[in-house]
Amino acid sequence: MPFFAGEIFVSEVSSKPVLDQTGEEIGKLRDIVVGMGDLFPAVTALVVGAGKDDYILPWESINLFNRRVISANVYVKDLKKASAAPTDILIFRDLLDKQIVDINGAKLVRVNDLKLGDVKGRLCLVAADIGLGGLLRRLGVESRGEKLFSLFHYKLQQRLIGWHYLQPIEPKLTRLTLTISRQKLPSLHPADLAEIISEVSQKERTAIFGSLDVDTAAEALHELEPRVQADIIDDMTKERASDILERMPPDEAADVLGDLPEAKAQELINLMEKEEAEDVQELLEHEEDTAGGLMTTEYLAFPPNMTVDEAIKELRLEAPNVETIYYLYIIDGEERLLGVLSLKHLILAAPHEKLKDIMIAPAKTLPPEAGEKDVAEFISKYNLLAAPVVDDNIVMRGIVTVDDVLDFLMPPASRKKRRRR
Repeated sequence: MPFFAGEIFVSEVSSKPVLDQTGEEIGKLRDIVVGMGDLFPAVTALVVGAGKDDYILPWESINLFNRRVISANVYVKDLKKASAAPTDILIFRDLLDKQIVDINGAKLVRVNDLKLGDVKGRLCLVAADIGLGGLLRRLGVESRGEKLFSLFHYKLQQRLIGWHYLQPIEPKLTRLTLTISRQKLPSLHPADLAEIISEVSQKERTAIFGSLDVDTAAEALHELEPRVQADIIDDMTKERASDILERMPPDEAADVLGDLPEAKAQELINLMEKEEAEDVQELLEHEEDTAGGLMTTEYLAFPPNMTVDEAIKELRLEAPNVETIYYLYIIDGEERLLGVLSLKHLILAAPHEKLKDIMIAPAKTLPPEAGEKDVAEFISKYNLLAAPVVDDNIVMRGIVTVDDVLDFLMPPASRKKRRRR
C-alpha cells in the first residue's frame, strides 16, 4: 500500500520529481487521476511526464507520496509510454480553475487548489480551496502573501469546500464544472440563477437548466438574454419547452417566443394548452413598444354585484395563478371595464358592500397602441402600479405593470426586448 502522510494540496506536489525504486528520476508529476464514483474520489493513478512522453503509474505501484518524495515500485527502463484515457478525470486538467456555484453568495467561484487526504486508508480528494490562499499557494508565494497581509493586520482565511458538498453537473464532461448541492439551486432568486447560467458554457448551462423543476425553470428563463434563451430551448425537448412556457406569465412567454424563429415558436405554441396559447398568441400580435406589447393578460376581474366578502374569498382562490396583484378590475358580462379597486380599499371596506359601490369609476385606461413613452408618462402621472389596457369598446385586454415600464426604461444592455416576427 502506498505510504502518504497527512493532508496534501495538489499544488504542493505539482511538477515534483517521481523516482523509480532505484532512485532514478522517471519524470515530473503532471497530473493525478481520480475515480469519480465515490463520495470522496480516490486517487487511482499518477501521470508522469518526461519531456514529451507520458507514463501512467497505477496507484498500487506508488511507494511514497508526500510533499518531499514521490517514488514508485517500478524501473524506469521497464516503463512504456501511455496517455490518460479520454474518460479519465484528471485533477489538474479537469478540476483546477473550474467553477463552483456558490449558493450562499449566488455567484460563481473558482477552484484555486484541491486538497487530498486519507479516507478509510485511501488517498482521496477531500476538499476544494476557493480562497486567495489557494491561489497564492499555487503561485508559490503563500508565505510571502501571509506576511504581506499581516502588515495590514489581516489574516488569510482558508476557504475550503468539502468534496461531499460537490457534484459534477455532467459526470462525463472532459471539462468539469462543479455545483454545490444542485438540489439547492431552486432556492436562488431567478435573476441570480440566470446570471450563473449565463456565465457557464452552453453544455453546462443546458445540464443545469435540465436539472431544474418546471416552475423554477419558468422563472429563470425569462431572466436570461434572448440568445441564451434560444440556445436552451433548442436543447430541450419540445414537450418540456412547452410545459415551461405554460408556467410563465403570458407576457414573459411571449417575450421568449418572440425571439425564436417563427416556425419554432409556432410549433411550441401549438403544444401549449389552448387557453395559455391563445393569450400568448394575442400578445405576439402587438408591436413590442406599445401598451399591447408590454401588457400581460393575467389580472383579476370580478363582477360588479359581488360583495367584498365574496371577492376576498375568490381572491384567495385565484391569487396563486396570477403573477402580480395590485388592483381588482370590475367588469360586466361582456368584459367591459366598469371600474377599478385597490387591494387596500377592498380590505378596508365592509364585508357586505358590493364592489360597484366602492370601485373607482371611470377607470383610467390605455389603448393597446399607446407607445412606451405614453405608457410611462401615464403610470407616472396617475401614480399607478398597473394600468388597464382596453380596446375601443372598453373591453379589458390586459394590464401594464410598473415593472414592465422599468424594463424598457433600463439601459439597453440591461433590457430584454422581444423581436418581432
